[in-house]
Amino acid sequence: MLTRTATHALGVLRRLARDPDARMSADALARETGIPRNYLSKILNQLRKHRIVDGEKGWGGGFRLRARALDRPIREIVEIFDGAGAGIDAHCIFGFARCRAAKPCALHPFWQRIRNVRDEMFTKTTVRDLARKARRR
Repeated sequence: MLTRTATHALGVLRRLARDPDARMSADALARETGIPRNYLSKILNQLRKHRIVDGEKGWGGGFRLRARALDRPIREIVEIFDGAGAGIDAHCIFGFARCRAAKPCALHPFWQRIRNVRDEMFTKTTVRDLARKARRR
């Protein structure tokens, strides 16, 4: 699955995507997402470094989602924090080193279907979709 950091990053982006033109302070984001301020700061730093959010200091400053970030698949966000192929656990569910289609474990066909669905979700779901789904709740 995803690390806590990647999950938090998606939560931050979901919140920012609800009102992409507005700026939010780190304190407001921390309050609304429940992420500790210091931890959030590190997440926001990475998102800024990868040009997903813009940050502005001072009065009226804060963080804002970049317009192009709305259409980025969440796979790209997850990979920033968890590395390439993250969230798509390519390893055998039993932890076998040599589990593959040619030499499968007992659960390989089932686990492969789950991985395929997860991979499709990470690839097809965008940051914009996170905000849409959040509004319906």
